[in-house]
Amino acid sequence: MAQDSDKSVSAEGIAAAASKASKKGGLPPVHLWNPPFCGDLDMEIRADGTWFYEGTPIGRPAMVRLFSTILKREGDDYFLVTPAEKVGIRVKDAPFVATDADILKDKITFTTNVGDQVTADAEHPIIIRGDAKEPRPYIHVRAGLEALIDRKTFYRLAAAADEEDGRTGVRSGGQFFPLEV
Repeated sequence: MAQDSDKSVSAEGIAAAASKASKKGGLPPVHLWNPPFCGDLDMEIRADGTWFYEGTPIGRPAMVRLFSTILKREGDDYFLVTPAEKVGIRVKDAPFVATDADILKDKITFTTNVGDQVTADAEHPIIIRGDAKEPRPYIHVRAGLEALIDRKTFYRLAAAADEEDGRTGVRSGGQFFPLEV
């Protein structure tokens, strides 16, 4: 990604455009937007899900939620997009963290740190990366964006797990998701 190719791009300008787009209800259609690249913004999402702007944590949850609605992934790169602008940001691991889950017999619904709710199913799989010593569990949220499942929630999943075909895992949305690498 280019480094700050356009200094006029600001988090405030992106936030204003995102706010305007989100007033229409639901998530903005970022998958339909392909504006020109305007440079990188000094914004980072750390592995713990904390959003930083110019090295300072963004302390307003509503602002983080707003930015999360215009986040787009292209390959390994992440962007905040509006109909008119596209700016690069850094993501250390996954852009979201699954901080809770409603675990029922055949339905597991996760809640992320930005308030998204997603039920594990064929389109939203639970994915285990890492290794046996340090598994890294994720849930696909939307359009290539994932949430790291936090430790306490993963332990709750493990406690609810069953064995199927010699693998330990959970069922949700008619799918079996192994909880091992």
